[in-house]
Amino acid sequence: MTSDTKNKQARSNRSKPAHGRGREDGPSSFQDKPGLSARVAATRILAAVLEKKTSLDGMLDSENGNPVYRALSIADRALVRAIVNSALRHLPRIETALSMLLDGPLPQGARSLHHVLVVGAAQMLYLDVPDHSAVDLAVEQAHRDPRNRRFVKLVNAVLRRLGREKAEIEKAVADVPVLPPWFYARLVSAYGEETAKLISQAQLTPSSIDLTVKADPALWAEKLGGTLMPNGSVRLGAFEGQIPSLEGFAEGAWWVQDLAASIPVKLMGDVSGKRVADLCAAPGGKTAQLALAGANVTALDQSGNRLRRLKENLDRLGLHAQTVEANMLKYQPEQLFDAVLLDAPCSSTGTLRKHPDVCWTKDENDIAKLAALQGQMLRHALTFVGPGGLVVFSNCSLDPSEGEEVIDAVLAENHDFERVAVRAEDWPGMEAAVNRDGDLRTTPDMFGGVDGFFSSVLRKK
Repeated sequence: MTSDTKNKQARSNRSKPAHGRGREDGPSSFQDKPGLSARVAATRILAAVLEKKTSLDGMLDSENGNPVYRALSIADRALVRAIVNSALRHLPRIETALSMLLDGPLPQGARSLHHVLVVGAAQMLYLDVPDHSAVDLAVEQAHRDPRNRRFVKLVNAVLRRLGREKAEIEKAVADVPVLPPWFYARLVSAYGEETAKLISQAQLTPSSIDLTVKADPALWAEKLGGTLMPNGSVRLGAFEGQIPSLEGFAEGAWWVQDLAASIPVKLMGDVSGKRVADLCAAPGGKTAQLALAGANVTALDQSGNRLRRLKENLDRLGLHAQTVEANMLKYQPEQLFDAVLLDAPCSSTGTLRKHPDVCWTKDENDIAKLAALQGQMLRHALTFVGPGGLVVFSNCSLDPSEGEEVIDAVLAENHDFERVAVRAEDWPGMEAAVNRDGDLRTTPDMFGGVDGFFSSVLRKK
């Protein structure tokens, strides 16, 4: 090959897209531009959540997650998590801001461009990323993607203008609810406008880490520099390390459990020596509570992998429960239980502080289907107890159709069961969580930030 031919070939290669075949093939295609691989990963993951309704937790799993994400360095993975979480938490505000900067809607089929702009804006509005860096990388990302190359000037103009007018734009979008319109409307219907606003705003507060301790929570609050909560949980302060590195973890002195998630077991009262079934038990926080309280626990779950995780957690804590791998709806106990806990599968809308993708991957149809399943599961759970037996129903949904309405419908059909009303005076410091029917209903704006949770106690007459 002559030197002239070599030079022509080199020029030809430089003119080709870095990814080779007219598309983004992976982060290795972008290694010559520091930070670009992370932005590409963030854009793809955001697109998967919004377009394919893919769970964010699954994609961010360090072993089995999105390949583009797993190929990144630890530092870049942390950046991707920060970008995607910020984008999802603030999405309606980001989209409102972008609409103020665009002359009109994006062209048909320009969803990829939309995600590039959202990722850029999320960094500029809500993360400690220099504006010039966010703009430069968004422009470069658009340039290298054949779908977006013709919009490079638009990306540059919109994001640069966002940087110049940031203060005014932030003020203009400050009152935009951060939840999808369909979900926010359901909150307004259930709780009223004022509380809906508080719940919406609470999603922006970083989720705290609460611990359930085996003994002497006040002592552990002091040891760990935490706060003793009204229910006896210990809330950690600012913490950026690894949970297993904390004092007390290895010896099984405590386990991580949101304050609200610890409530259902406490509603059972004294379970010492009683036969108690924990249905849908994994990962085992409530099972551990029951075992610690002296119950003879049967922990049931249909996932063998989840049950193995439950056993590992109990082993660390030095606690024991009998485990059964079975579909709860097909399970029939050999003898009746004294009490049953059904923490039913739900839309998980009460956990948005931890999982901001939930309200973007689920919709009203999902809530209706889950509510129907919960009713079916609760009706079957009622058959597991005899006269005087308790059934505690709970889940982490904020929607009354998955809580209060399930209880009302099931009680209307089962006259041999009655609701055991919780008394507010028995929950000092948490009276606000007791609703008018005597159920416990937490919302994320309560107690400095908790999961949204519903719990109700039924007793067989």
